[in-house]
Amino acid sequence: MKIATLIVRTLMGAIFLCTSISYFLNLNPETASTGDFKAFQVGLIASTYLMPLAKTVEFLCGLSFVFGKFTTLANIVIFPVIINILLINYFLRPTDLPIAVAVFAGNLFLIYSHWQNYKGLFKMNG
Repeated sequence: MKIATLIVRTLMGAIFLCTSISYFLNLNPETASTGDFKAFQVGLIASTYLMPLAKTVEFLCGLSFVFGKFTTLANIVIFPVIINILLINYFLRPTDLPIAVAVFAGNLFLIYSHWQNYKGLFKMNG
C-alpha cells in the first residue's frame, strides 16, 4: 500500500506540475475548441482570474504531492478542482474523460490511503 501511495502521489504531482507550468509558461499551443466547450472556455478566459487561480492551486498541490508534504491538505484543496475537471470533461469534452477519471480515482485513492487524517472532519459533536 505504501509503494502504491507513493506512485499515485508522485504521478498526480507530476501531472499537476506539468499542466500548471505549461499554462504559466505558454508551452502548449492552445487547441481549437468547438461548440459548448468553446463557449465555456471563452467564459473562463474572460473571467481573467479563474484559470490562473486554478493553475496556481494545481501547482501548489503538485509540489505538495511530489515532495510528500501537506498531502492531506493538498488532497482537500485539489478535490474541488478535480471534480470540476471531471464534470467539464464529462459534459463538454468526453474525449478527455479517461484522464479526468484517472486523476479523480487517484485523488480518491490518496484520500483513502490517508483516511486516518480525515476522520476528525466527519465526527459529530453532540
